[in-house]
Amino acid sequence: MTNKETELFNNIKGNLTKIKEKNALTHCITNSVTINDCANAILAIGGSPFMAEDAEELEEVVTIADVLVINIGKLSKNQIEAMKISCKTADETNTPIILDPVGVGVTELRNKTIMELIENHNITAIRGNISEIKAIAKLSGVLDESNAAKGVDVNADDIITKENLKANGELISTLASKLDTVILASGPIDILTDGKTTIAINNGDDMMPLITGSGCMLSSIVGSCIGGSNPLEGTLIAILAMNLAGEKARAKVDERNEGTGSFRTYLIDYLYKTNSETLINESNIMIL
Repeated sequence: MTNKETELFNNIKGNLTKIKEKNALTHCITNSVTINDCANAILAIGGSPFMAEDAEELEEVVTIADVLVINIGKLSKNQIEAMKISCKTADETNTPIILDPVGVGVTELRNKTIMELIENHNITAIRGNISEIKAIAKLSGVLDESNAAKGVDVNADDIITKENLKANGELISTLASKLDTVILASGPIDILTDGKTTIAINNGDDMMPLITGSGCMLSSIVGSCIGGSNPLEGTLIAILAMNLAGEKARAKVDERNEGTGSFRTYLIDYLYKTNSETLINESNIMIL
């Protein structure tokens, strides 16, 4: 284990305690398809969800929030306006902003919305699948490839493997440095970086993408964990908690011969049961 890996593991217990004690008020402008699961995931990890979108109250809400989570999963004109107002207020109050760029690279509206938010506001962390992160890299001038994004799913050519892990890590690190943000690219192997430290996380289960909202839930708890900790280590705790909850939920589903509906419930159950011993003893991370 490297010195940096040892440091990260040593900080997990203290950071998880801070997250649960902080009970960060997590303001989400998120996907209406998954909003209930996002709220329950935030509660399970130790945060406090607040889902507001009306322009008349957003400045007040963001002012009292500990963190703002923006998810563009189901865009509308009113929601885009709400995002802009919330991000402007978050900049003024130094409130962390977490961005989930769902489907960026698919339509011009999503591309325009994401880049306006990135270019005009202080984004603390971006959490997306690797195709979405590569789309942002292309829009930001970091990547020349022309692979098309595939909605909320990962393009088959983009899937992170052991063979392309280093190259993807370098790309995402370069993007994080350029945007001055933390980036989490989630997939079979997750990559987390702040442009200085790049971490590969090899946990999780292949049933997780089979339920609507696993990515939205992850982005939401990234918000709560950053709101109670710091950007890099808070995001690390969020992805470890989500992945290990997925592994345990899958084991229980298989034991009982159940399916994805039960998996969704167990996932939230095991998020609630997250503890530092499990995160330290069962996680599989590597500094790239």
